[in-house]
Amino acid sequence: MGAVIPVMILLPVLGVVLIGLTPRSRSELFRPIAILASAGTAAVAGYMFTQFRTGDPGYQFVFDRSWIPELGINLTFGIDGISLILVLLSAFIFLVAIVGPMPTHDPKPYYAMLLILQAGSIGVFTTTDLLVFFVFFEVVLVPLYFLIGMWGHGRRTYAATKFFLYTMFGSATMLVGIFALAITQANASGDPITFSIPEITENLAISTSTGRWIFVALGLAFAVKVPLFPLHTWLPDAHTEAPTAGSIDLAAVLLKFGTYGFLRLGLQMLPEAAVWAAPVMMTLGVIGITYGAIVAAMQRDLKRIIAFSSVAHLGFIVLGVFSVTTEGLDGSLLVVLNHGITTGALFLLIGMIYERRHTRDISKLTGMQRSAPILAAFFTISMFASIGLPGLNGFPGEFLSLLGAFAAARWWAVAAVTGIIFAAVYLLWAYQRVFHGPADEATLRMPDLKPREIGLMVPLVALMFFLGFYPTPLIDRMEPSVQAVIDHVEESVPGFEAPVPQTAAHEAQGGH
Repeated sequence: MGAVIPVMILLPVLGVVLIGLTPRSRSELFRPIAILASAGTAAVAGYMFTQFRTGDPGYQFVFDRSWIPELGINLTFGIDGISLILVLLSAFIFLVAIVGPMPTHDPKPYYAMLLILQAGSIGVFTTTDLLVFFVFFEVVLVPLYFLIGMWGHGRRTYAATKFFLYTMFGSATMLVGIFALAITQANASGDPITFSIPEITENLAISTSTGRWIFVALGLAFAVKVPLFPLHTWLPDAHTEAPTAGSIDLAAVLLKFGTYGFLRLGLQMLPEAAVWAAPVMMTLGVIGITYGAIVAAMQRDLKRIIAFSSVAHLGFIVLGVFSVTTEGLDGSLLVVLNHGITTGALFLLIGMIYERRHTRDISKLTGMQRSAPILAAFFTISMFASIGLPGLNGFPGEFLSLLGAFAAARWWAVAAVTGIIFAAVYLLWAYQRVFHGPADEATLRMPDLKPREIGLMVPLVALMFFLGFYPTPLIDRMEPSVQAVIDHVEESVPGFEAPVPQTAAHEAQGGH
């Protein structure tokens, strides 16, 4: 079982090799190869989910091989309950992105880039070595740059360049932080240099001030990737100009690199610095929630509305992580997964609308419910899930994130609730303008969803209902790892005690 994770990473790479070896004269094979490679990855991820030991907070399916022993660099992989959620999301969403949109351009490099993105994403969420983490973190930049720059829309070159420059700046500060952490840790402890995340976490010996500076260096990279206000400006352009598959993968998976980094390399590995920075991070998260919602309401492009909604949703994740509570971390991980499902579905539906009408301008898309009632129905469910309607998957994560934030900093939680209200405003208003009202001749001629498109949306909508009513299988697997992180923070930070929501405190006291 130790080789399961490398197999999962190498399957997309094998797909890239096969696509590269297939001549262009057999272009009809590119899509099946990509689907098979991605489906194989999803199957391995599903196997890991079923075999994952519930109640075990440590890493499972561990793979450890020496790579550059002189520098203390190893090819080490493993998943705990935290990374399991992100691996499942990466495996499933990339399969949807590959099966869903049909490219109108050269399919050979297009499918190869998507598979490289999938391999890099799973590598980020499964490696336990800092330098290998950095390598995978960087691997995804090139294929996404080309996906936006070569096959995007409108100002695609500008959007791709802006994305690359922002993320490269963040990556530079992260590399400095990684080397600073490994070297100062070796000097302080007297042990050989290591980049192992578990080893550094367990034996952290650096000074408080050094840890805080390193957290700032790493945090800049993750803040760009989330993205947090005011480093978010690359995201709406990238989403708007990217092809549909690029937007799906960017929103559902790649943005989660930043929140995962804050949790794994911040809160878990540098707990004192993370607690020190928590008020600032929670403030930026709340600003992102309210700012993203307000700006989304002002957009005329349907895709930009969903892009700014991502800024708001990711604010809930940051808020939950830096509440440093079990409920907040559970909630943030549920939002990670559910945001990927709902936003991926919305971008997929917007891509279907664009294929039919060749515009995303809301003023030109009125009355679509008359000609496309099935599309309207799927959009309605996805929209309500994004708002956080009880019974759909958006609700449990946001509720737990706010519960944890309320225990840690209640006024931040109160301010964040306004984001939910604004989300209802901008999404319902957009839905009303696009699907209701008078329909022009072009809209009346617009076909509804095809059977293939319906088949693609049904599993997404089924997950929205299932995870809305029954998120227990996910919580059971991730909560032991979450609680281990909380316990580690309490043990490592003198005088810190994780806040407990009143309901949990009441239960702990036996209801008295």
